[in-house]
Amino acid sequence: MNLISKIDTKIFHTIGNLADELGLECYLIGGYVRDLLLDRGSKDIDVVVVGNGVAFAEALKKRLGRGAQLAVFKTYGTAQLKHYNTEIEIVGARKESYSHNSRNPIVEQGSLEDDQNRRDFTINALAICLNSKCFGELIDPFGGLNDLETKTIKTPLDPDITFSDDPLRMMRAIRFATQLGFNIKDETLVAIWRNRDRIKIITKERISDELNKIILAPKPSVGFYLLDKTGLLPLIFPELSAMKGIDTINGRAHKDNFVHSLQVLDNIALRSNDLWLRWATLLHDIGKPNTKRWEEGRGWTFHNHNYVGSKMVKRIFESLKLPLGEPLKFVQKMVLLHMRPIVLSEDIVTDSAVRRLLFDAGNDIDSLMMLCQSDITSNNMKKVKRFSENFELVRRKLVELEEKDRIRNFQPPVDGDEIMATFGLPPSAVVGELKAEIKDAILDGIIPNSHNEAFDYLLKIAKERGLEPTK
Repeated sequence: MNLISKIDTKIFHTIGNLADELGLECYLIGGYVRDLLLDRGSKDIDVVVVGNGVAFAEALKKRLGRGAQLAVFKTYGTAQLKHYNTEIEIVGARKESYSHNSRNPIVEQGSLEDDQNRRDFTINALAICLNSKCFGELIDPFGGLNDLETKTIKTPLDPDITFSDDPLRMMRAIRFATQLGFNIKDETLVAIWRNRDRIKIITKERISDELNKIILAPKPSVGFYLLDKTGLLPLIFPELSAMKGIDTINGRAHKDNFVHSLQVLDNIALRSNDLWLRWATLLHDIGKPNTKRWEEGRGWTFHNHNYVGSKMVKRIFESLKLPLGEPLKFVQKMVLLHMRPIVLSEDIVTDSAVRRLLFDAGNDIDSLMMLCQSDITSNNMKKVKRFSENFELVRRKLVELEEKDRIRNFQPPVDGDEIMATFGLPPSAVVGELKAEIKDAILDGIIPNSHNEAFDYLLKIAKERGLEPTK
């Protein structure tokens, strides 16, 4: 099969001509070829040369001239060349062998065949020749093109060896299946199950990187069901695995919170590509296994699961080596607050409750509302309709009160310094109490959010405490 029409561009002819001059075989390979055949956009070009990849990259940098930047990774024998908006990763063809306790291979120079043999999946072992004598020719020793057409993930060689050598490939198989909408071949899937314990030698950073890619897929639940089916989930994410299952007492059962969380995650994926909002959605009910109780007359309860869940988020982020700065704070906030709009949508929507929600959520109110709307997974269409209509009412109230009262991220217009100066008070609990009373009065609609009204209210409540202005 010849693919000249897909690669008939200046950069590929330049690479191929240079390889001819240096007497080297040169090929496009891996993910770039896969995405080219799937008509998926990809800026990252993978090139393999049969010879010294770093020396070839240095020669290519000179050939490209101004605008080319080169980074060399001698430990791995690879180089990355940036040319305007294009990134080209260049490596010498190699064969690999592994020790049992590491996924880092022992590398030797090899042929194109050796290089294709070491690839993780047949769809990533495809190569396209760039030399002039065979420019555009597809080299497909493992039937990768057919697997692309049948949407199949399988390994080029024995899957047990492939996954034992580099256990991260097990998660990559699941990630590709999720991203591309492919199926993992049965014998490959079973091999993941057999080798699942090998995942323990993989760093948490690598695991979380694959989890992030699964979470960002069009339908992320596919990946988590596969992680569960292969036995990887309890090894890499025990807190999520603990959500599985349904308990029944006196004929009353609760819903499967694992299934529910994945439904909500798929719902949010239709609304937002924000990674951390998707993480918050996945974790919104993570506290339920630890708060599940059976109460006579009430049935199954999960009291304070939002509070317990928000505390668990930090431990999960630390365990998976996820960022502990703003992303963590955002996810914690979403998990803590996710019940608030739902309670509002079930009850009478008061201005006071909406003001408090707006104050607590701040700039994240839109994300919170999106999460909560995604949380409606009932099969009862009347219930869904009622919830949806009430959510719209909450949204309208949020807009109206924001325009009227400027509550989002507000601080009481009379601050602690002014309270201390007015009454000659030192820093103390009473100053904080007066400030909190002003805030509550604004949130409850007793006074408007303005300095004059807030200061008059301060004088009134201070007088009730026996405090008089010093001047």
